[in-house]
Amino acid sequence: MSDNILDVIDVSKIYGPVKALQNVSLSVRPGEWLAIMGPSGSGKTTLMNIVGCLDSPSLGRVILDGLGLDQLTAGELTAIRREAIGLIFQQFHLIGYLNALENVMVAQYYHSLVDEAEALEALAKVGLADRAKHLPRQLSGGEQQRVCVARALINHPKLLLADEPTGNLDETNEGLVMDILHGLHRQGGTIIVVTHSPEVAQHAERVVVLEHGRVASDSRGADFSDPSGASQTA
Repeated sequence: MSDNILDVIDVSKIYGPVKALQNVSLSVRPGEWLAIMGPSGSGKTTLMNIVGCLDSPSLGRVILDGLGLDQLTAGELTAIRREAIGLIFQQFHLIGYLNALENVMVAQYYHSLVDEAEALEALAKVGLADRAKHLPRQLSGGEQQRVCVARALINHPKLLLADEPTGNLDETNEGLVMDILHGLHRQGGTIIVVTHSPEVAQHAERVVVLEHGRVASDSRGADFSDPSGASQTA
């Protein structure tokens, strides 16, 4: 059995004549921080959705924490997403009529038992304890994203998936979100971040670049060069 937390094996995703992913293979070790880069349309989000049990491949296999996702029912995939995966989206996806605390507690509800004190502690860790009773429309974009981070981490996921987590943020809030991810990584968390930003990618230990649905490069640390050609260090 593989020691990896994730194995993507010859995965393809086909929409009619469009091949969004073509024979993509990669593995991720427990505790690793991986960044996935590439131009728009390269297959980054498609790959993220497949790994996150939000979509399934047309061909190939995904093995997450020892389980072959192709062998699971829709209900079992939902359970894996709820139990093992934390998701951070660029567009936040907060429930508008629930306050920040309640949005975090929703994740608890679908996972186990609701614990208001634990949810408030999660908001405190992202600097939002004093905004717990505010609705999403009363929060800035950066604050909304930090609520999303608290929601994603509240159930202690084995794998955190973040799709452009700083794409809508100013420099200050980008720094706050990246500091949270660094804290998770220091604690042994496994992180996969999809990003267009070389500045965000350089925080990762490893960078995979997709082009036209294929893996164009897979580099570590100082070996990484972003698509513009500027060398980056992790």
